[in-house]
Amino acid sequence: MKEENVFAALASTPRRKILSYLSETPLTAGEIAERFEMTKPSLSKHLQILEHAGLVKSEKRGQFVHYSLADDNLLGTLHNYLAAFCPVGGPLKKESAELAKTRKPAAPGGNLKKN
Repeated sequence: MKEENVFAALASTPRRKILSYLSETPLTAGEIAERFEMTKPSLSKHLQILEHAGLVKSEKRGQFVHYSLADDNLLGTLHNYLAAFCPVGGPLKKESAELAKTRKPAAPGGNLKKN
C-alpha cells in the first residue's frame, strides 16, 4: 500500500461515504449502490480504488461480492474513528449500525441479504 493511494482514495466524498456505510457491517455492491445516485460502473470504480488503497476488502460468497472495512489497516481504523465525529459520516455510521442490528449472522460460506 502506498500513501498516495490512500490519500487519493480518501479525497473523494463518495468513497468516504462508502467507508462510513461499511463501518458497522459488510455490504454487497448492490446494497451500497442503493445508497448512491451513481452508475454501477462508477460505484465499481470507487470500490476498486478503496480496495487498491487497502481500505476495503472483498469476499465472494455465492453470486455476491461482500465488501467490508480492512480493519487491520491503521488508516481504516482511524477513518472509522473520525467518521463518528464527521457531520456527514456520523449519520451514515449510525445507519450502518442499524443495518447491522437487523441482519441475521450468515452461516460460513452462506449468503447475506439477497439484492
